Amino acid sequence: MIPHLDSEIFFTASRSSGSGGQNVNKVSTKVELHFDVMNSKLLTNEQKQVILSKLKRHINKEGILKVTVQETRSQFENKEIALKKFHSFITSAFQKAKKRIRTKATRSSKERRMQSKKMKSEKKQWRREKW
Repeated sequence: MIPHLDSEIFFTASRSSGSGGQNVNKVSTKVELHFDVMNSKLLTNEQKQVILSKLKRHINKEGILKVTVQETRSQFENKEIALKKFHSFITSAFQKAKKRIRTKATRSSKERRMQSKKMKSEKKQWRREKW
């Protein structure tokens, strides 16, 4: 259902925040994965709408899905992690949510509820009698 989207992905690398020792100011290890959802030639309009609605917090105003990773000190590893996250986002967007099956409350849970209601009622009754 989902085509191979890696051809439409591009990466940018920048300096990562946090600790890194002597390399922190000279090595660009933070990786940002960009995927232009609106201008994708591999997705149908229906698929684009599903992605835009389900992943809207990862998509900017221009319709570009952005995944940022700065977990490791290696740009290559961060790139692989970003790709894995991207693929998991896309697959989760197309998974249908399971329909919830309503269950009945058990007899013991009803009894516990009634017991707690009775105790609260007695406590309030005792407070009223005190005055």
